[in-house]
Amino acid sequence: MTYDRLVCANCAAPVNEGRCHVCRAHRERLQQESFFAGLNPMALIVLLAVLIAAVALLAHQTV
Repeated sequence: MTYDRLVCANCAAPVNEGRCHVCRAHRERLQQESFFAGLNPMALIVLLAVLIAAVALLAHQTV
């Protein structure tokens, strides 16, 4: 889950702004969980497309 859409229950502000200590702590935890946690969905789609293209190119060269 990306934190750019989360709303803090403590201050009712977006978590990515980090207005209160709860927002900042949650943002740090999400960033440390995974490399992909900070990426938006469009970046993940582009990464997947590049990976598929690389596999297709490799498969074409081996045949």
